[in-house]
Amino acid sequence: MLIYLDNCCFNRPFDDQSQLIIHLEARAVLGIQEKIVTGEYFLVWSYMITFENSNNPREMPRKEIAKWVEFARKPIIQESHALLQEARYLMQQGVDLKDSIHVASAFIGECDYFITTDKKLLNKLVGYKKINTRNPISFIEEMGI
Repeated sequence: MLIYLDNCCFNRPFDDQSQLIIHLEARAVLGIQEKIVTGEYFLVWSYMITFENSNNPREMPRKEIAKWVEFARKPIIQESHALLQEARYLMQQGVDLKDSIHVASAFIGECDYFITTDKKLLNKLVGYKKINTRNPISFIEEMGI
């Protein structure tokens, strides 16, 4: 199974865990990452993950997240005409630029799932049927993890 975790997911384990929902999402992300490490799921990585992570002001999370590219299925999704065309379509649906590139990367990478903790983004993607979109908690529930 091919999955795409956006930067919100990669950052969730480093966020303040005092809120229950953040803690639960962080545990769900860690469970998904464990399945990536064991080879049960395959991670798709894009240039946008690298770009956004390189601008992370928190050094420790930035370094830890960057290591995940080693677990990613190759090739890394790069900018292309098809990707930008899909991103433009998503932007017309109200998705912001960076998020549209993440979702388009997952689509171009033929992912089975695009996973994010961004509730506003998930709401904007309700009608987008080209890829399954999930919050990490709903994903692990669906997969029975």
